[in-house]
Amino acid sequence: MNLLRVIVPVLVSFLITILSMPFVIRYFSRKQLGQVTREEGPKWHESKSGTPTMGGVSFLIAASATILFASYLLNVLTTGLILLVFILVLYGLIGFLDDYIKVIMKRNLGLTSLQKLIGQIIGAIVFFIGIYLLGYPTALTLPFIGTFELGVFYSLFILFWLVGFSNATNLTDGIDGLMASTGMIAYAAYAIIAAIQSQWDVMVFTLAVFGGLLGFFLFNKKPAKIFMGDVGSLALGAGLAGVSILLNQEWTLLLIGLVFVCETASVMLQVGSFKLRGKRIFKMSPIHHHFEMDGWSEWKIVGIFSTIGFLMALVVLLILV
Repeated sequence: MNLLRVIVPVLVSFLITILSMPFVIRYFSRKQLGQVTREEGPKWHESKSGTPTMGGVSFLIAASATILFASYLLNVLTTGLILLVFILVLYGLIGFLDDYIKVIMKRNLGLTSLQKLIGQIIGAIVFFIGIYLLGYPTALTLPFIGTFELGVFYSLFILFWLVGFSNATNLTDGIDGLMASTGMIAYAAYAIIAAIQSQWDVMVFTLAVFGGLLGFFLFNKKPAKIFMGDVGSLALGAGLAGVSILLNQEWTLLLIGLVFVCETASVMLQVGSFKLRGKRIFKMSPIHHHFEMDGWSEWKIVGIFSTIGFLMALVVLLILV
């Protein structure tokens, strides 16, 4: 493997992000484009109101520009790679509109669930058409079990996968540095899987996003100077789902993204339990807030959740290798 394929996308995306972030923070602060704390959110997060948000714009631009530059430079620019950039940017735009309504128009709920879903469905349809025309597999491969050909019904799986994981990462982005740290681990794991499969285009994609997240984490770790907003969190989940699909290793995201799965499951269980029994399972959901209410510091939660993500990534790599 050419070492440049690793160094260039990580370094370029990282440098663009850390060099641009101070200007982004100052601009957003001057324009008072700060976080709007949700009324039903944790009361102890009210002190974070006003912290600049929409920081995901910076690392998404850095990653996207780097992907196109590095893939051309390293001669790995493919239609599949462009498809991944498309889904990353599209879901980022959906998140941007959501953030814009919250921050600029001062409506703390942003886009409605239906409006988000329509945009996500359109993205999933275009993504399926793209991989179908490019000849990518339309089958699910499960370890120790076998392969199941889905044909056109694979489009329903793609819809579920993209929508599900973009929303899962969106739920995870609730405390300083959590989504950035777990996201870095997930993208690094997929970079290794892509290298194992010699899919250099996908590897460049994952490494560029990793580099952008690494630069962003320096400003997003507690105490956060800026939040990524939905523009970042929705895009990251969609990107991970897209990568797992192009690598034909969809099942791996359930383990590599176990933290995201648990965050989503905690919300579903909480809502279901309250509607059916009138009782809550957790003190607050998503589950990272439950641990906050149990007295865990944000650093502890980020550390433990990231460790879980790292261990799950190792398990997947051991299975594949």
